[in-house]
Amino acid sequence: MTISMTGFAARKGQGAGFVWAWDIRSVNGKGLDLRLRLPDWVDGLELPVRGQVQQALSRGNVSLSLKLTAEGAEAGTGLQVNPPVLAAVLAALQQVEGAAMQAGVTLAQATAADVLAVRGVLETASAEQDTGPLRSALLADLPALLAEFAAMRAAEGAAMQGVIAGQLDQIAALTAAAATEADLRRDTAAATLRSALARVLDHAEGADEGRVAQELALIAVRQDVTEELDRLTAHIAAARALLAEPGAVGRKFDFLMQEFMREANTLCSKAQSLALTRIGLDLKTVIDQMREQVQNVE
Repeated sequence: MTISMTGFAARKGQGAGFVWAWDIRSVNGKGLDLRLRLPDWVDGLELPVRGQVQQALSRGNVSLSLKLTAEGAEAGTGLQVNPPVLAAVLAALQQVEGAAMQAGVTLAQATAADVLAVRGVLETASAEQDTGPLRSALLADLPALLAEFAAMRAAEGAAMQGVIAGQLDQIAALTAAAATEADLRRDTAAATLRSALARVLDHAEGADEGRVAQELALIAVRQDVTEELDRLTAHIAAARALLAEPGAVGRKFDFLMQEFMREANTLCSKAQSLALTRIGLDLKTVIDQMREQVQNVE
């Protein structure tokens, strides 16, 4: 099944005296770009979280965040004053005020909010606690989040797979139409070349008839689109096989889309007829639309 690189999942849990909220989301990317926003006071959490996510995903720009709150507390609580730091800050403040008075400088009165804003005065209440049980609870809850995330990416991929399959059907129909038009053009092209050869020989006295015929034959070969149509047919079969292939196939699809567009461009350059040119342009349009979808395949 095709997997999309676009997805989102959120999950809440509780344990070890805390409640938490996970949030994970992703968009398409060339590789796996993982950005984590985790509480740094939970020792040893980032490395195993990163490992689980990397094991579950192959590609995408992924952002994962975790918010923790002490059980029974509102958001923003769970903080405590660090007495040694507070004493040092107050002593420094007293020293500054004394020096200002001696210099005849008047300072604005410091508020409690000013003091609390000094780094280190407030700290997380759990910073001195053993975070091992909390870390274990969080890591035990993470697989469920990743399973929900994978399910959403799979659902997005299933919808995308239907779109890509429909686009492949359009490409197949246009390729068949191009083959039909090329067959109709072949007889006309042969007659045109014979007429051109006769005109050249009539107006080019002493011209090497064999050489002229050889040049016209080369022109005919350069106008032949059989190889391009055969390759397009092969690419369609390869793309359908990729749609049915499990796992991450996005990189293979990216390469295949380049091959699709190369053949469509060559077909247009060799068209030499309005009908075949229109078919080639329609092919390029559908291929470009399919490439946009493929860029989201994991």
